[in-house]
Amino acid sequence: MSRTYSFGQFICRTYFRLFYRVKLIGRENIPSDGGVLLCSNHIHILDPPLVGAFLKRQTKFMAKAELFEAPILKTILPKVGAFPIRRGMSDRQALRAGLKLLKEQEVVGVFPEGTRSQTGELSKGLAGVGFFALRSNAYIVPCALISSYKLFSQLKVVYGPPIDMSVVRDNKASPEEATEEIMMGIQRLLDEHRK
Repeated sequence: MSRTYSFGQFICRTYFRLFYRVKLIGRENIPSDGGVLLCSNHIHILDPPLVGAFLKRQTKFMAKAELFEAPILKTILPKVGAFPIRRGMSDRQALRAGLKLLKEQEVVGVFPEGTRSQTGELSKGLAGVGFFALRSNAYIVPCALISSYKLFSQLKVVYGPPIDMSVVRDNKASPEEATEEIMMGIQRLLDEHRK
């Protein structure tokens, strides 16, 4: 874990604990080693730092390319391991970069919907996530974020057990079908923990 990332984690943890009631569930489901594809629903601009702030391993997020053009972010994002992707997740360079990180046993964070949900409900996932799942031997860990993000409200972060993708891989499923399997895993967490 880089020093910049570790310091960023500290700042983010402090912020979230000061202004929200953070509830973390299932951190033990993040494997301590090996490649991990961490797949979360996307409801707020603060989702990436929230997903990664409380984990022992550095999460390298795939982020929209426009963020790398912003004055401050273009310096910070590469230092914390984030890498750019053009909208739509059909960016071959980004797909290669993500696959390389997974094969190097890193944790790669993605938001399969590709953009924030306006309703809070889970949208259709993009095929790029299924591509990662099929082309790597990484653990596929679903994550559910449940919150209104109103100050001092509860922020619930649920890390589910890794999804068994062996049947999907054995059946030579398409990236779209693999993505559907992952989205169902996220939806199950949302259904279970929204209660």
